[in-house]
Amino acid sequence: MLDREWFRPNVGIILLNQKNQVFWGKRIRTHSWQFPQGGIDRGETPEQAMIRELHEEVGLKQEHVRIVARTRDWLRYEVPDRFIRRDARGFYKGQKQIWFLLQMLAPDHHLNLRATDHPEFDAWRWNDYWVPLDAVVEFKRGVYEMALTELSRFLPRHDMRSRYLRGASHHPVQDNVGMPKQFGAAMHMELPPGATFDPDPQAGLRHPREGS
Repeated sequence: MLDREWFRPNVGIILLNQKNQVFWGKRIRTHSWQFPQGGIDRGETPEQAMIRELHEEVGLKQEHVRIVARTRDWLRYEVPDRFIRRDARGFYKGQKQIWFLLQMLAPDHHLNLRATDHPEFDAWRWNDYWVPLDAVVEFKRGVYEMALTELSRFLPRHDMRSRYLRGASHHPVQDNVGMPKQFGAAMHMELPPGATFDPDPQAGLRHPREGS
């Protein structure tokens, strides 16, 4: 379903744990990391699509989260032609998204990357709110920055940050035991059956085809 400007309506999800860390997922069979997101089906509201995508991509149900905030307007990004299926070129321009900030109410074991037979992620971790944008496929970075900035005012005041961690190797985050939490480190990582872990997700970064 596309709008008159050839953008596909979509939702993005920033999922917080009780420490205001965010769910950070590694796209299946790639080195790209991102937030959960997905298209809005015909007849769905953005909130209904968000609840469906939340279950499909990370296995959570409506009762496992509460909605903290959402972006006021659509945020758009264009997809380069080389990432668009050949039969869609000329008819598809990119995504327009409503972003939701959610607070997870359930324990981590409710997260399930295999809730459906078409998983989006093969690994995940809890990351600092200001995620390293250089690990995100390039054409999505502007929307990520806008969504994180707009929704950051709804975080508890003590967790507010003034800038992004754009390069994890230059800006390590300290975890609760004082160890530097480099982006892609194995701590807080869950690997589903048959998955592998790449200790350096930025090495050999490959851009996936735009599918969700």
